[in-house]
Amino acid sequence: MKPPLLSGNEVIHVFLRAGYNKLGQRGSHVKLFNPATQTTLIIPNHREVDRWTLKSIIKDAGMSVEEFLKLAK
Repeated sequence: MKPPLLSGNEVIHVFLRAGYNKLGQRGSHVKLFNPATQTTLIIPNHREVDRWTLKSIIKDAGMSVEEFLKLAK
């Protein structure tokens, strides 16, 4: 399944709902951390996040695209 075209802010909000905490930001990249899974993600806070970049981030989070989409609603 192809991931949706979302902005960096939208992606960040989905991961915040999934239990991630914002650790900080350097330039246009935001670092998120999930204490339950000990997972760190770097999200580009751009107007549009490339679909394949988003798919890679979702994979790094240990989620499927379908699980991500459920949280995005």
